[in-house]
Amino acid sequence: MSNGELLQIEPLELQFPFELKKQISCSLQLINKSDNYVAFKVKTTNPKKYSVKPNTGVVIPHSTCDVVVTMQAQKDAPPDMQCKDKFLLQSVVASPGSTVKDITAEMFNKDSGKHVDENKLRVVYVSPPRPPSPVYEGVEEGSSPRDSVSDNGTAYQYSDSNAMFKGLEQKETTAELQGQSLVSKLTEEKRSALQLNQKLERELEMLRRQARKNSGGIPFIYLMVAGLIGIFLGYLLKRV
Repeated sequence: MSNGELLQIEPLELQFPFELKKQISCSLQLINKSDNYVAFKVKTTNPKKYSVKPNTGVVIPHSTCDVVVTMQAQKDAPPDMQCKDKFLLQSVVASPGSTVKDITAEMFNKDSGKHVDENKLRVVYVSPPRPPSPVYEGVEEGSSPRDSVSDNGTAYQYSDSNAMFKGLEQKETTAELQGQSLVSKLTEEKRSALQLNQKLERELEMLRRQARKNSGGIPFIYLMVAGLIGIFLGYLLKRV
């Protein structure tokens, strides 16, 4: 801040975040803490390169005024990013109730004997703010995969890779479920065959006991039935 006699200026340097082929602006704040009306005028050593709005004006007592300085787009960067351009802010006490229409060039002429307060401001080039780092997110369910693009235009298909891995996991899960279902089905068939075998063995034993009571021997027909049952059960157990 410049503690001038008439106006305080913030900041003392015009800082431009320099970028080629891009118009850049920065602002100054003029503060009038006095009880006087203060007229100001802004000059520069390179008027073709900069535009100042407003370049003249009146700051009423106990108020502020914002001045915007815009640098035109530059095709070449200066050596070592150093700028020799300068600005000069002139301020004088104006008549009470003065407006910008009342400002004349004669008001800032020191030869007329008037007190003209002057503040010199230099131009400084600073590095432009860095953009935030990109954050790559996986593909959500129901959304289409999107490519991520780097600063040089190369596309990286992070989302596509995530979708591919997700598809493989789903296929593995489906195959695992199908295998579990097949094992459960075979186990159930084996259990049913064993139960049927046990039931037939019990029935065969009952027939044998009944045959012994009736004739003291086993009829030939019963032996044939028992043999066929045994062959059938053996075939079922081999399939399971």
